[in-house]
Amino acid sequence: MGDVQKRGRQLSPDEMVERFTDFVAEQEAVERSAVRVDNLKRLAGGASRMLWSVDVEVDEGGRAASKLELVLRQDPPGRIQQGGMALEFELLRAAAERGVPVPTVYWCARDAEPLGAPFFAMQRLSGEAIPRRLLRDERYAGTRAVMARELGEILAKIHSIDHAAPELAGRLQRPPDGATPAQFEIDRLVGGYRAVAVEPHPVLDLAERWLRARVPESRPLGLVHGDYRMGNFMFDDRGTVGVLDWELAHVGDPAEDLAWLCVRAWRFGNDHLAAGGVGSREELVEAYQAAGGLPVEPDVLSFWEVLGNLKLALVFITQARAYLDGAHATVELASLGRRIAEAEQELLRLMEGAT
Repeated sequence: MGDVQKRGRQLSPDEMVERFTDFVAEQEAVERSAVRVDNLKRLAGGASRMLWSVDVEVDEGGRAASKLELVLRQDPPGRIQQGGMALEFELLRAAAERGVPVPTVYWCARDAEPLGAPFFAMQRLSGEAIPRRLLRDERYAGTRAVMARELGEILAKIHSIDHAAPELAGRLQRPPDGATPAQFEIDRLVGGYRAVAVEPHPVLDLAERWLRARVPESRPLGLVHGDYRMGNFMFDDRGTVGVLDWELAHVGDPAEDLAWLCVRAWRFGNDHLAAGGVGSREELVEAYQAAGGLPVEPDVLSFWEVLGNLKLALVFITQARAYLDGAHATVELASLGRRIAEAEQELLRLMEGAT
């Protein structure tokens, strides 16, 4: 999605309110006095992006004022990803057109000028995103009963998005010519693992050999969300409200998304229900295919689930290195180093069960 640019600066909340007022007035072609910006506050979450909650009211010349409850999704100053915000903005618009539940997007600033770093403004959805509440609270019992099928149906819509459309074409990562998505992902993940790991991980070496021996045949490419898992879905007591965090979207094998949702880490203790702790693999795939998704064979899903656990191990290694190298001195990152063993144990279980 573009190179990371070290530019921009973090504004104070007062500066952000002033500048955002100017930005909205320009976007809506109204006088600055017609725009009111209130309740700006930083939201928790957003590991690689900053999130702000803000309320906006626009007086449109005597008619009832437009009142918007928004979230601003912004690159952190100093870690600006060239073109990333604009691409996410277009992805959300394209997803909405296909009937995917996503926040409505309003405006996008493609450079750092308005608020110190690129951002876009989107609807603030009403609902919950914490997986453990979904999987434990009685109020969400009805949601748990329908969510696996909903997530399969939604994923079929995501994979139907035209990644060759003018607003997306050439902007999404994709396998190079001559490489399948599976080959490309193996090379990418193994290269990342070898670049950051300073201690041996024989289970990951075994997983690499296992995967290379079982690369599935080439399948039609599609738009892949890239992080389709519990924690990136908003829900209420009726079902799924929205799909969030599209920054890892790319062109690849749609089976990758199905398998990533089935990685054990996203079940949050409900290990008997492989699809995000709310349903079975079979239920997820059946709903996906009934909604128009291409058939997915069990061995293909198994391959991508093993690859997903290799990816998770790399995430844990990378985050632990960030702590050990002093880049981010947080206990959270330090603790994730211990979870490498969880991914390795799951890799052994999956590989043994599939051979």
